[in-house]
Amino acid sequence: MLKDITLGQYFPGKTVVHRLDPRTKLILVIVYIVALFSAKWFVTYGMMLVTLCGIIAASKINPKVILRSLKPLLFVIILTGILNLFYTQGQILVKFWIFTITKEGVRSAVLMVLRISMLIAGTFMLTYTTSPIALTDGLELLLNPLKKIRVPVHELSMMMCIALRFIPTLIEETDKIMSAQKARGADFETGSLLSRAKALIPILVPLFISSFRRADELAVAMECRCYHGGEGRTRMKQLRYGRNDYVALTGGVVILIVIIVLGRFGL
Repeated sequence: MLKDITLGQYFPGKTVVHRLDPRTKLILVIVYIVALFSAKWFVTYGMMLVTLCGIIAASKINPKVILRSLKPLLFVIILTGILNLFYTQGQILVKFWIFTITKEGVRSAVLMVLRISMLIAGTFMLTYTTSPIALTDGLELLLNPLKKIRVPVHELSMMMCIALRFIPTLIEETDKIMSAQKARGADFETGSLLSRAKALIPILVPLFISSFRRADELAVAMECRCYHGGEGRTRMKQLRYGRNDYVALTGGVVILIVIIVLGRFGL
């Protein structure tokens, strides 16, 4: 299960999606989320699904990776669908015991499952196609106006991207510790809830120690390189908008407008 968590991973490539400016991709993710929550019915959801499939095809990311990223959140997705199925009022289709399934509930459950799945897949595409360094630079440049009110933009951007970068590392470390504990006879899957919680202690303790050690090593490495934050910092690669960026932004805005207009008609 841990190996299925792909958040924070970067898959290098030379596709048009990989070559887009990170600022463009950050803006498009926001546009994508707004459009997804503006979708009302299967017509607009279909448009969003086609858009997502087009992005995945253009990035040449294996669809199996996208499906695998949904696996750890499958319980949350199913639970959300069930809650919408049984607790949405409307025209009754089936009624048994204390449960009632309505026509509106079926619609709400299907659309909510689609929304969450597409939301996860679409946002994960940002880290799949953007390196942590490029993501840091793009986020910092987008938030630059906040420096006027003394917001530590560079430090915030760096911390967010370091956190994303170390998610795969911590997952790999957790998997190694679990394998080592299982080899020593540890059991994490049987017993009561309390006993299984206690069994996690041999995992959490070395994981915390390893995390603090990595953080200390990173801090020492940054200090040895005379890191002093964003003041006076230069970049080896300057970010510049290209033709593809303007085309992508225009396409994203057009899709958003179409989704909002169709949503007004309940499509």
